[in-house]
Amino acid sequence: MKFTAPIHVGIQDEPLSLDDLWHFLAQAQGGGIAIFGGTTRRITGDRVTRELSYEAHHSMALKEMRRLADEASSRWDTLRIGILHRIGVVPVSDASVLIGVATRHRGPAFEAARFLIDELKVSVPIWKKEHFEDGSVQWQGDAWLR
Repeated sequence: MKFTAPIHVGIQDEPLSLDDLWHFLAQAQGGGIAIFGGTTRRITGDRVTRELSYEAHHSMALKEMRRLADEASSRWDTLRIGILHRIGVVPVSDASVLIGVATRHRGPAFEAARFLIDELKVSVPIWKKEHFEDGSVQWQGDAWLR
């Protein structure tokens, strides 16, 4: 996948590529790269998860992801930022979100990546549906409406 520099945001229905994100970030020639990956966990509380599925309001989600990346860029001295989110069915252990930040030093990379995932979870219109082994389902992700 070809990413645009210095910021790339994307929503896709195929598996996310950690290698592609790494190569995009490593091109920045910085001294620190932080990558966060959110995956489908097998156990949620006392329930066994079969899979997750995600839906998004694409244009609004991409716009908000870009706004968050721009904000992170203005708060930290970032060189490159990548935010990728998967939609559709995401099996156990697969990544549903990858966030990467390249900076000159490690501290700002960690700080910016933490900011991006925390803010993405509350402000980007992406909804998660948890499918459990017992057949029950649970929706998550309406915090951005509040």
